[in-house]
Amino acid sequence: MNSNCIIFGGSGFIGTKLVEQLIKERRFKKIYIADLKESIFKDHETVEMIFVDVRTPISPTLVSDSVEWIFNLAAICLEPGFESHEYFETNILGAENVCSFAGKIGCANLFFTSSMALYGPTLKPMSEEDLPMPDTPYGISKLAAEYVHRVWVEKSAERRLISVRPAVIYGPGDSGNILRMIQAVKKGYFILPVTPRIKKSYGYIYGLIESIIFCMSQKDKVIIYNYAENNTENIGSMITIISGLLGASAKIIQVPFWILSFASSVLYKINPNLNGIHPMRVKKVARPTHIIPKVLLGKGFIFKYDLRNSLIHWKTISPNDF
Repeated sequence: MNSNCIIFGGSGFIGTKLVEQLIKERRFKKIYIADLKESIFKDHETVEMIFVDVRTPISPTLVSDSVEWIFNLAAICLEPGFESHEYFETNILGAENVCSFAGKIGCANLFFTSSMALYGPTLKPMSEEDLPMPDTPYGISKLAAEYVHRVWVEKSAERRLISVRPAVIYGPGDSGNILRMIQAVKKGYFILPVTPRIKKSYGYIYGLIESIIFCMSQKDKVIIYNYAENNTENIGSMITIISGLLGASAKIIQVPFWILSFASSVLYKINPNLNGIHPMRVKKVARPTHIIPKVLLGKGFIFKYDLRNSLIHWKTISPNDF
């Protein structure tokens, strides 16, 4: 507990849970949270809040202490939600500025959150050995940011890089797809523009945090790994598992993709502020996302949270979500 760390983007969903775990483990003497948004841990004795915009150069005098680890979680990832250029400005410039900062202060350990979006459409299960082929501004920006970090790590034999490519991360504090699925099951139906056999890779937030701690304990110079719960369920199985846990009976209503796509386009033109009806969201629901955490499996990481166990854990921590 004699070292310090900086977490860029530490006030977000993943950052908040990471800070919570690092505090619990007493891993660092001081945790600097560098973000545009205030952290819920700002008043904790081991935390210092620093307001930083990673799109601009970061001064090497940002902190006066030596830093053992830098975590680069800063990004814009909501898709849709931003103009195309904004993904590049934040995610690529942010990577360049954080890596430059790490070099200037002599920090040798860097952790980066990438995304499974860099694989593009996953028409087959994709592992870390498969060629990334992103087809969205977000995915392209994340792949470019990975290369920025790879250039940084190769400049010195002393440097280490861990880069995670997470699936869609869910859990307490997140209002994303899994929570919407839970809410739909409670209502008794789930509208789907594709077959229920389509697979969607998701990762539970606490499993992701455990994987970060696990990889920090490894000795590899570079670790690039996927994070998704093992095994990936298809949507039909997910609905069945959620229904069983809630004691509900939900019917999957299949509506042809073109109908939902057309309807969402019309509704979006009428009112762009309606939640959940953006045409891109309909496209994303119809798109398979299936990644395999081959690197973690090879290293012996233990996956504790299949979908059912993760929901039980989530319900224990935040019962009001259910």
